[in-house]
Order: sequence, then C-alpha cells, then structure tokens
Amino acid sequence: MGRPLRDLRISVTDRCTFRCVYCMPRELYDGHEYLARSEILTYDEIARVARIAVRLGVTKVRLTGGEPLLRRELPVLVEALAAIDGLDDLALTTNGHLLAGQAASLRAAGLDRVTVSLDALDDAVARRMIDTDVPVSTVLDAIDVAAAHGLGPIKVNTVVRRGWNEDQVVPLVEHFRATPHTLRFIEFMDVGTTNRWDESEVVPSAELLDLISSRWELEPIARSHPGEVAETYRFVDGRGTIGFISSVSQPFCADCTRLRLSAEGSLYTCLFADRGFDLKVPMRSGADDDSVASLMLAAWSERSDRYSELRGGVDLGMPTVRRDRIEMSYIGG
Repeated sequence: MGRPLRDLRISVTDRCTFRCVYCMPRELYDGHEYLARSEILTYDEIARVARIAVRLGVTKVRLTGGEPLLRRELPVLVEALAAIDGLDDLALTTNGHLLAGQAASLRAAGLDRVTVSLDALDDAVARRMIDTDVPVSTVLDAIDVAAAHGLGPIKVNTVVRRGWNEDQVVPLVEHFRATPHTLRFIEFMDVGTTNRWDESEVVPSAELLDLISSRWELEPIARSHPGEVAETYRFVDGRGTIGFISSVSQPFCADCTRLRLSAEGSLYTCLFADRGFDLKVPMRSGADDDSVASLMLAAWSERSDRYSELRGGVDLGMPTVRRDRIEMSYIGG
C-alpha cells in the first residue's frame, strides 16, 4: 500500500510498574504470568534485529515495554543500538517512575530522547488512571532530570478518557506550554481486549483543540516527515507547542511506517494486530542475517492492515471485524 518501513519500536519487557486502566487493568494483571527470561530476546538478538531493520530502511528506533526501564542494564542495549550506522534517532517511552535514577546512564550510552506518559497533574486523578500509588511529582521530577541530562525536548503523552481525566487538559497545558517540551493528547484507543474500550469515552482531538484554542491562540505546524502521527500546533504567543494523536477520529493508517518487535521476538505490523511473525525461533535455529531480513521483508511487504480506518468507517464496504488483539503492554504503544 505504498508504506515505507522507517520506524522500529522494540518492546524489551512485558512487565510494568503501573496498572493503567487503559492498558494493564489491575484486576487482570495482578498475578498475571509474565514471559520467562528465556522467552525474551537477549540484547544481542535485539541489536541484531535492529541492524537488519536499518539495512531495510529503518532510521528510527524506539524502546518500549511494558515499562522498558524495568529491563536490567538497559544502557548496555542502548549503547549497542546507538552504534548502528544509519540509525538517526534512538528514543525511549517510559511512565517516568524509574527515569530519574537512570537518565544519566541512558544518555551516556547514546539515547537521544525520551517520551514520558502523564495523564493528569492532580494526584487523585493520576492515581486513579494508573491505579498505582506513585505521586505526580515523581514523574514531573523525572522529566526535569531527563531534560537536564540532555534527553529533551521531551514529549509528554496524555491519554484522554471521558469521565476520567478530561478536566486535566487545561491544567496540563498551563503547566507545559511555557517549557521546551511538547504535550501530546492521545485519543483513548481500543488496543487489545482488556481495557474495556467504549467509544463514548473517546474525547476527539477536535474537541480538545476547540477547548484549548478558546484560551490560547494556536497555529498549525506542518508535519516534518511522512509517518508522523501527531498533528502539532504552536502557541502564537511563542510559548511552546502542543500535539494531538487522533487514531480514532482521524486515522493515519495510510502513512504508517512502524514495525513492532515484541519482547519475545515477534514482529507486528499494526498496533491492533491479532498475530505476529516469529523471528526468535529462526534466529535461535541458526538463520543468517539475509534469511532474517527476508522474513522481515515478507512481513512488511504483505501487510494489508488498516484497522483504524476500518473501525472509523473510512471503507464503508468493509465492516469492522471485532477480534482478539495483542495487548498494548505486549508490543508497546
């Protein structure tokens, strides 16, 4: 469908310190059986896949989870990835809980930047969203520490869910708009099958844009490259930028350039996929780099996924098919 491969998102663990209600609800994940260490790709295996992916056109790699900072000695992997010739951007997405203590070593190893999840400024609202006793100040302090170590400007991601945290939108904008960081609002998505997604709880980006524009004048910024998922605006008074990721109301399947590698070595061509393409078994069975590259090319070139478009009724001739999908904690957001 004319979609080039440019981005590789690598999940390094399926574990997380939070129990966010839209990702890993506590009633389903407390006592959950996680992947055994032997099932998870080693750092050498991950770096090998990344090197092959760069040969195939990837220029950006992002480390995800679960919570990637739970993986032991993560700077070792970062250093290996940063050394890949042709990789232009190496980033990491985190909930911020453990970031302050690791920011310096990650930056020293070669990490370029981080994205931090933060769904509210109010402690009570935030704790309800993450269902974990971690104060907002922990995440805000981590953002400051990461920026001080050169991991900024930082993208701050906020999932907005009607009835839960939409009252936090304006306070979050007020907090971040005068900083170098970009606050991005993400529509509540039906990733996986455990987050009890209800379309009535989706707050469309257009509604948020109207709300914010009623207080501060905004002007759009053109996308910097194909495949960029956020629509970005700058404050006309010069005090920062803001973004919107609108997978539900304004699907961007046609420009998708992302391939995902799960912690146990399967490739996924869509965040809403119901199956992956195994790389671990071939690699551990002796497949050479060319054979692994062929498997990756086959997975990418045969992709026909455009779930968000079909969900949104872009193609009225093909009704949405509800099916079991891979959980977001398994392949990253």
